[in-house]
Amino acid sequence: MIIGSCSLKVIIYESNSLKDKRQVIKSIMGRLQSRFNISIAEVGLNDSWQSSIIGFVCVTNDVNHANEILSNVIKFIDDDGRVEIVEHEIEIL
Repeated sequence: MIIGSCSLKVIIYESNSLKDKRQVIKSIMGRLQSRFNISIAEVGLNDSWQSSIIGFVCVTNDVNHANEILSNVIKFIDDDGRVEIVEHEIEIL
């Protein structure tokens, strides 16, 4: 069993309140969960209204497949104009 995990720090430029932030993050997380079949959650900076840390994982039987899924998710988030990825950390277990 191979577990691929990633944490992303993102900045939400359009956010003027925690409500705006939650709406953007929830929308992105829902789209990712249904498209890539991953487990995802906001794992940090919960009280900051313009930044967030999002964590997601995938479980597979192949290291290359785990890397491919994580890369595709990062690219999908990077292509979303509402957020900017500031840093990311990938770990394969």
